[in-house]
Amino acid sequence: MKAISIKQAALTVALGACLGMIVPSVATAQNVSGAVAGRATAGDLVTVVNRGTGLTRSATAGSDGSYRLGQLPVGDYTLQLSRDGAALGEPVSVSVAVGGTTTVNLASGGGVVNLDALQVVGSRVINRVDVYSTETSFNVNRQEISRLPVAQDLSAVALLAPGVVGGNSSFGGLSFAGSSVAENAVYINGLNVTDMYTRRGFSSAPFGFFQEFQVKTGGYSVEFGRSTGGVINAVTRSGSNEFEGGAEVTFEPNAWRSAARDHFHRDGSPHSYASTDATSFTKTNVWGSGALVKDKLFLFAMYEKRDTDGNNTSSDGRTWFDNTGDDDFWGAKLDWNITDNHTLELLAFSDETETTQASSGYNWDTQTLGQWGGDTLTDGGGKNWSATYTGRFGESFTAKAMVGQNNQRAFSNSTLDLYCDAVFTDATYAPYLGQLNGLRAGCHPTGTAIAERDDTRDAARLDFEWALGRHLLRFGVDRELMTTEQSTRYPGPSQMTYTAYAARPGDEVWDGANAYVPAGVNQMLRARNRVSGGTFETEANAFYLEDIWNVTSTLMLNLGVRWDRFENRTADGDAFIKMDDLIAPRVGFAWDIKGDGSTKLFGNAGRYYLPVTNNINVNFAGGLTDEYSYYVLNGWQQQSNPVTGAPYMAPVIGQQVGPTDTRMNTGAADLRQSVDKDLKAVYQDEYILGFQTMINQAWSWGVNGTYRRMTRALDDMRLNHTPCGPTGSTLWPIANPGESLTIWGDSSIGCAEEGWITIDTANSGYRKGGSGEVVGYSKPKRTYKALEFQLDRAWDEKWMFNASYLWSKSEGNFEGPVNSDTNYGDTGMVQHWDHPSNNERYGALFNDFRHQFKFRAAYALNEQWSFGSTLQVQSGGPVTAFGVMWPGDTVAGGSTSSEGSGGGTGWLCVANCTGTYDQRVFEPTARGAFGNLPWTWTMGANVTWRLPVDGIDLSARLSVYNLFNNQTVINVHQRYESQPGVYREATFKTGTRWQAPRYAQLVVAWNF
Repeated sequence: MKAISIKQAALTVALGACLGMIVPSVATAQNVSGAVAGRATAGDLVTVVNRGTGLTRSATAGSDGSYRLGQLPVGDYTLQLSRDGAALGEPVSVSVAVGGTTTVNLASGGGVVNLDALQVVGSRVINRVDVYSTETSFNVNRQEISRLPVAQDLSAVALLAPGVVGGNSSFGGLSFAGSSVAENAVYINGLNVTDMYTRRGFSSAPFGFFQEFQVKTGGYSVEFGRSTGGVINAVTRSGSNEFEGGAEVTFEPNAWRSAARDHFHRDGSPHSYASTDATSFTKTNVWGSGALVKDKLFLFAMYEKRDTDGNNTSSDGRTWFDNTGDDDFWGAKLDWNITDNHTLELLAFSDETETTQASSGYNWDTQTLGQWGGDTLTDGGGKNWSATYTGRFGESFTAKAMVGQNNQRAFSNSTLDLYCDAVFTDATYAPYLGQLNGLRAGCHPTGTAIAERDDTRDAARLDFEWALGRHLLRFGVDRELMTTEQSTRYPGPSQMTYTAYAARPGDEVWDGANAYVPAGVNQMLRARNRVSGGTFETEANAFYLEDIWNVTSTLMLNLGVRWDRFENRTADGDAFIKMDDLIAPRVGFAWDIKGDGSTKLFGNAGRYYLPVTNNINVNFAGGLTDEYSYYVLNGWQQQSNPVTGAPYMAPVIGQQVGPTDTRMNTGAADLRQSVDKDLKAVYQDEYILGFQTMINQAWSWGVNGTYRRMTRALDDMRLNHTPCGPTGSTLWPIANPGESLTIWGDSSIGCAEEGWITIDTANSGYRKGGSGEVVGYSKPKRTYKALEFQLDRAWDEKWMFNASYLWSKSEGNFEGPVNSDTNYGDTGMVQHWDHPSNNERYGALFNDFRHQFKFRAAYALNEQWSFGSTLQVQSGGPVTAFGVMWPGDTVAGGSTSSEGSGGGTGWLCVANCTGTYDQRVFEPTARGAFGNLPWTWTMGANVTWRLPVDGIDLSARLSVYNLFNNQTVINVHQRYESQPGVYREATFKTGTRWQAPRYAQLVVAWNF
């Protein structure tokens, strides 16, 4: 015993040393394992052994013959049946996938009795129909991905799944089943790596670091939460008893990249000059893995050197940018099989990035480079780590504990931040650009705000499984503390941005200003001052309970409930948003119709809650200064860059017109008028019914239908009327539009007595500026209906094929917490509720792509040559017209000067548009009334060559993405009016984004 204790102590010391090297400091998990289950003779012992690590688990078949081995690390296993200590039959090799259950039914003699429902690949058996799953998900491992032309990132993997489309606005992202791009969750080995500030992105790692991916598009169980879109669940590689290593070099030279096209508005003004843009990318990946102690301690480690350089011009072709990147990756995974029943996993990786963008003046017409204009430096990413313990206590109880940390940094600054204000021109100013004499506006290289933000997620969770006869009880708790340290201001001595725009004499400079563009003035400047900062926390806690009940040998019920709690805090640590007792029931069933695991009918219903992102804390609980001032633009004068000496044009700022618009300011001291006292969480209800069956051991097909419904929003909304009367100034509280809103009433908003007041925002809250009519906001609603068909031919060492078709319909009056219609991505603070006219019409939403086809195939000609291809085809999204006013009001519901700000109404002025508000004649326009964008399709193809020499694993893979170089438009300007009745002829329905051009990639890999 003493010797054993000394040996364990030595291993602990060694483990601590490794932990000290790869984990910066100590202290989360989802389902990153799999299971094997089925039926055998009652009392027989079923044992599985991991072929790579020797990990051994056993379970005794119950009185009904059922057995289950859960919480198995992803990988290949050998399964053996035994009775009274004697092995029965031959061992069976089985594969265990992340989040799935492999069904193996065993005869009394040890043989597999459901082979017709399994596929045999080499010596392994794999089931294609998971009769223990009630969700819609897509699994793929690194070997399968290597056969296909799939870009090397997690988003590209997710896009293989039916119902997942790319976000077509400038902020990108992924849309799952009609949701917005800010509603998803991403996990790496159970660690939540979703961007906590806006939820539009996530931390990532190289493809070579991952072993398997699971994309959940709906129906996921109660252990997953904080998402109303989809879930990406990725598992990294691990070491084994076999020492292995490799090197992989990826080349993407610019010479293999097709040029993007230049794009112009109808009046000939440029939208974007892109034909000279260039990017070259090379990375070298080296990895090694093996056993530090055989059958006990395993290490996988990777380092990737990346070199990125390129250039691009500004949209107007007046500035040239040279871009370089420094984003080398390192990562490691340590696995310790303390015993067969107790394991510890340690993960650490860094996706830190640093990019430099050097700007120079540029003359597009002569293709000549001017003087250097300064550099912009941007930092991103961060260090991430987790530690997971799994313990098996007897055959019926398993416990898992996980702690971890996810870090993300966003920091940008420029060498000219101290000296140069940011100056822009918007699309309306195109007729006056000649005044700049071919020079850039302002001397700041990009105009990017000086923003420094560090986001840290500290996470911990406990998960338990307890088998009780026909019931598998699963329960657990998890906690995430998300901290944001942030400061933002504009560059330059005035710390303001200036945007030149075309104006019309007599127009009100901003709604409610009671000040108008002077006679004879047709050029104005819009100045903006925006400052925010502080340290803010959001805490999310959850508890879940789930009963997986095998009612019979062929019918399984999944009965679960999740309890969530969200708390957003001010910079002083006080809770200003607190949402308790968020109960999310989820119920599912799976019926193994034939009893052999080959055919299932499944369904589920559930509720899913979405937390409030940290940008709300920063902008409301820390105090936000966001002010607009308007000036006459008296032309331009040439000046010299104070650092580089390069010439530029500076605006000549004339008189200020009207007062400064301070309506967007929020104060941190007293939030009683800034946040609804009874704020409620956003949730979505979902219903799925599906069928899946095998045709034979290789072919299978399935069909499922999905219905989603979201009837609550959480956003800032315009409020200028309460039960006390008009507020005097406009309020912008965070609230649930269309529901009751409770804020503090006092003399500042017209209340004779202080106290809480409640407004039914479905019928009140907004007073029209002209008629004085008091109206409310339309109730939020978003629905998604889909029918999905899939046909799959599994890989058999020779070829594979998968085809899917999805019909879907996404309707409502709001997209979600972002607004892609107007390209506005400040999560939870968009324009859906900035004016009642912004949301009164229901119809086709931005992410409504009615038809989607996806195909993928791979074929091995022989051991030396193989080929792969993907094809994605989808119909275009709706084109909706956004106006600026609506009947009976003098306050604009859409911006008259900017494409980005302001929401936009569903009304277009058709007569007397220059008259007073009560003389104007409006006509309503429906969502999607201007048709749809064109269908798009993109094909990828690759060819892989392997050295035909035994014992040497050397390969080269050439992949071409967007093989036919389609550059079809995928998003357009949707603002129809610039003023009532003034059609935006130059821009409406012209493109803002297009498909990425064709490019090629060569990957050379040597594994040993």
